[in-house]
Amino acid sequence: MVKRKMKTMDGNNAAAHVSYAFTEVAGIYPITPSSPMADYVDQWSAQGLKNIFGSTVKVIEMQSEAGAAGTVHGSLAAGALTTTYTASQGLLLMIPNMYKIAGELLPAVFHVSARCVASHALNIFGDHSDVYACRQTGFAMLAETNPQEVMDLAPVAHLAAIKGRVPFINFFDGFRTSHEIQKIAIWDYKDLADMVDMDAVEAFRKRALNPERPVMRGSHENGDIFFQNREACNKYYEAVPGIVEEYMGKVNEKLGTNYQLFNYYGAPDADRVIIAMGSICDVAEEVIDYLTAKGEKVGLVKVRLYRPFRADKLCAAIPATAKKIAVLDRTKEPGAIGEPLYMDVVTALATQGRTASVIGGRYGLGSKDTPPSSVFAVYDELAKDEPKKQFTLGIVDDVTELSLEEKPAPNTAAEGTIECKFWGLGGDGTVGANKNSIKIIGDHTDKYVQAYFQYDSKKTGGVTISHLRFGDKPIKSPYYINKADFVACHNPSYVIKGYKMVNDVKPGGIFMINCQWTPEELDKHMPAEAKRYIAKNHIQLYTINAIDKAIEIGMGKRTNTILQSAFFTLAKVMPEEDAIRYMKEAATKSYLKKGQDVVDMNHKAIDAGATAFVKVDVPASWADAQDAPVVSEEHGRPEVVKMVDTLLKPIDKMNGDSLPVSAFMDHVDGTYQLGASAYEKRGVAVMVPTWNAETCAKCNKCSFVCPHATIRPFALNAEELAAAPANMKKAPKPVVKTNYTYTLAISPLDCMGCGVCVGVCPTKSLKMVPLEGEEDQQAVFNYCVDNVSVKPETVGDTVISSQFRKPLLEFSGSCAGCAETSYARLVTQLFGDRMYISNATGCSSIWGGPAATSPYTVDKNGHGPAWANSLFEDNAEHGFGIYLGQKAIRTRLQDKVKALIAIDYCDADIKAAAQTWLETYDDGRKNTAATEALVKALEEGVCEGCPCDACKLANEILQEKEYLSKKSVWIFGGDGWAYDIGFGGVDHVLASGEDVNIMVFDTEVYSNTGGQASKASQIGQVAQFAAAGKAIAKKSLAEIAMSYGYIYVAQVAMGADMNQTIKAINEAEAYHGPSLVIGYAPCEMHSIKGGMTHCQEEMKKAVDCGYWNNFRFNPQLKAEGKNPFIIDSKQGTASYHDFIMGEARYSSLTRSFPERAQVLFEKAEENSVARYDHLLRLQALYAPKKED
Repeated sequence: MVKRKMKTMDGNNAAAHVSYAFTEVAGIYPITPSSPMADYVDQWSAQGLKNIFGSTVKVIEMQSEAGAAGTVHGSLAAGALTTTYTASQGLLLMIPNMYKIAGELLPAVFHVSARCVASHALNIFGDHSDVYACRQTGFAMLAETNPQEVMDLAPVAHLAAIKGRVPFINFFDGFRTSHEIQKIAIWDYKDLADMVDMDAVEAFRKRALNPERPVMRGSHENGDIFFQNREACNKYYEAVPGIVEEYMGKVNEKLGTNYQLFNYYGAPDADRVIIAMGSICDVAEEVIDYLTAKGEKVGLVKVRLYRPFRADKLCAAIPATAKKIAVLDRTKEPGAIGEPLYMDVVTALATQGRTASVIGGRYGLGSKDTPPSSVFAVYDELAKDEPKKQFTLGIVDDVTELSLEEKPAPNTAAEGTIECKFWGLGGDGTVGANKNSIKIIGDHTDKYVQAYFQYDSKKTGGVTISHLRFGDKPIKSPYYINKADFVACHNPSYVIKGYKMVNDVKPGGIFMINCQWTPEELDKHMPAEAKRYIAKNHIQLYTINAIDKAIEIGMGKRTNTILQSAFFTLAKVMPEEDAIRYMKEAATKSYLKKGQDVVDMNHKAIDAGATAFVKVDVPASWADAQDAPVVSEEHGRPEVVKMVDTLLKPIDKMNGDSLPVSAFMDHVDGTYQLGASAYEKRGVAVMVPTWNAETCAKCNKCSFVCPHATIRPFALNAEELAAAPANMKKAPKPVVKTNYTYTLAISPLDCMGCGVCVGVCPTKSLKMVPLEGEEDQQAVFNYCVDNVSVKPETVGDTVISSQFRKPLLEFSGSCAGCAETSYARLVTQLFGDRMYISNATGCSSIWGGPAATSPYTVDKNGHGPAWANSLFEDNAEHGFGIYLGQKAIRTRLQDKVKALIAIDYCDADIKAAAQTWLETYDDGRKNTAATEALVKALEEGVCEGCPCDACKLANEILQEKEYLSKKSVWIFGGDGWAYDIGFGGVDHVLASGEDVNIMVFDTEVYSNTGGQASKASQIGQVAQFAAAGKAIAKKSLAEIAMSYGYIYVAQVAMGADMNQTIKAINEAEAYHGPSLVIGYAPCEMHSIKGGMTHCQEEMKKAVDCGYWNNFRFNPQLKAEGKNPFIIDSKQGTASYHDFIMGEARYSSLTRSFPERAQVLFEKAEENSVARYDHLLRLQALYAPKKED
């Protein structure tokens, strides 16, 4: 047996480690949760790591998964061993090439962290719906249960593919295994090389396409021979299981393991058996250990080789005593008799003559947690005389009654396991700190470790829960912790909101709260239920003020390092001095790319956190604490209030798992009401802005840039002013040219605390202060939103006047300081009441489309953006389809309106209104008023029950009156979509000449998937898949669109020129043709020095140094004899080098590859100068010809 090193890593890392050894070319494209595999491979390649063939892997990022699959296919055809990494929709985009790769018997391996496929909604988490969709492609399919198995068995996929010539999908559960960190034994590449059949490798290369021995591959065949040729591959597939067994044997020989095609675990004479694959098998093994210790006869068959499926091997693994079998599938196939694995098992038993009662169950869709209670429920069901033939686990199905009852389960984790939970806020560093913590424990102690990180769907600002386990025995337990030795609350708002955090602490355990509270304030904010639990279970309660300590050290809002240090001291995992040393080493490794000053601050934080906590003496009175009165019910649109009460509130309390199926019957097709985010009032910001009314210039810039629409100007008439809360602040002078009182209302409970508003305020009339001192302003904000009307004379299309319009995007889950939402919110203020939005999957769909908490909302008339997300790659086409659909209906109505006014006896008022409607048909704003007038005239002019043609037509028009007005169709998405995967669609839709508007939020990276390079990334930029800095210049999407001549195009940067931004957006929408607006959007992924507080300022710096250029191309001007191309920004005068060095996405390259950084940065600066010169030449080119 070989002795292997132990290392702490997750499943993605394990798969990448193995695949790198066997890979010569990797064709990749980012997708959650598989992207880290490709990123590891890219990093190792940049560092010069050699594979077993003595070369570095050639990594190439393509424009889509379809492109990556084509690249894999071509590379294999040329004789290079090639790999890719993908999941979900990405895997499905590869299916056409998978048929080809398998048909040509090419030894590809696709590593898949299996993920849910979007149906009624997007879900980025794990299940098996994607891999099941590939089961007829001809790929063999190998499954693993945990990170150690990924490390051990992934080589089998590569080795068997090489020898057997059949390509493999090597898969494991997305997130649950891909992101679960454990201490595992890793392969040495020499041991992997020992197992490779080099003769098979050589034979593969000899079969490759080569002009020196040319052949044709990929021919077309007719019906006379295709079938026979297709059957010729059968022997290869028959051989695969034997080859897999051979290599499993080699692995077993080296490791002392017992991997088989199907592994049995449990009582040898079991009468109740579960058959499953993936991470649930570890849960089942824990339950089996518990039950067999009590004498119960239960077992598990773990499926490893799913395709080709060997019925005889499966039956050999099932004890002969098994009478009842439950097959568990992590997918749903609507309309099928049963799910895929169930059908395979039933068929296998029948073909082998085995008799047993077989039932099938669905579990774990979209990463639904599957704890031991679910497995206990299955064995309980099997014990019944008549178990359900089909069932579901982990949910309450009160509609079709398929769910199994789950009872409280005993603790089945390994004895002595220490379990810890950390409640954090997305972006506060809690997850990163805990990843460091578990690696410190794993790498510097003899303990086994496990870490898993639970997120909600929001960006930074969403709830995160870190689950850490460590102990002296191996840890399986792939499920959430619900009884912990240590629980930490890193955000005080969670206490106030009543999250059931302390309920998860074991009696006598530790509960630590990060807050600024005095003991009296703690007593005030702690819910009565939590008080009773703490007192009655003797919980050790600690507080720590990491908030003020972080500000004092200079770390701003990032409290994570201080809290990590406190954890190590309180948990006593290792000697305190060792923990501090290891934390500092980890901090240096994590933050050095951001500069030594950041490292030093983190070291100070570690020292401070070790002693910063305070033990709280729990008052005896807490044992009898009384619950506060129930808050009065919500107000608003009835359909929204119902949804808020039914769905949003439990989901917001992290209690969505408790919702039954019946709660979703009104949303079966994935449709949700707008405006629910206003009910969240998350209160997660520690610091919020306060307004000095006396010095305010009423410029409204703060509102113009606010990412979350939490700061808004209002113009109040005398009546509104008289009814306003007494504590409302008022400007000393009225709104310009009116008698309206000006106020600036701030929602402290919706604010994310980014401070962007403070940065743009020209009179310093805003400053950040603690949230608690501003909570009384919430009533003022609520009053203004609910009671202050929009004054027509105050609204317009300028920076100031646009902000008196109600934003129809508010309180989203985007990152604090996000630029994307600032642009999108502005668009809704201008056109939101008549707007369609087709949104590409990405950041803007995640913050824009969370179920039951939509941040898009409606105006007083109930009008607002009709929002939809289809996929990632098809967004432009989807939006175009929306445009065509509404256009077809509206054109039909136009014909009816024309027919109506052609009737002689048609009412004169109707004719006049209809004529105005026809004349303004293509003008969005004018046609809105004309539509209202036409509808009014029709409703007043139609005679009830009249059979005449005029009344008949009028009634038909009125039946579809909501389609009458000119709508504004917008297609939103990021640069990954517009520049890469969706570019073909973007180009085609723009080229159509139709009246659609495309808004691109250009962050220059794939922000949503973790920061991978796109074709919008600039020279020298470090990103995932560009670890050594991008060497190629940014694609000029704007110029490509301009080349058509009839597309309105603009590049904008809000923080650099607010006037140009709003002008461009208005011009784009007003243009009767296609438009493209590209907005520069600084992002968390840029690691801006000082953080996203400086987002708008960063835009200005980008323009001032020539990094970004603002311009507009308006074809309408050409028709007027003017130059259509207008450059709105000047030649860069500030230092380009200083600008990029202020962002770690560039500055980090100087530390990892200093010589390359110098070359690339000089090249980038030269390119920026050349780019502006090119714009000047374009301006001259487009200038109208002068007449002689």
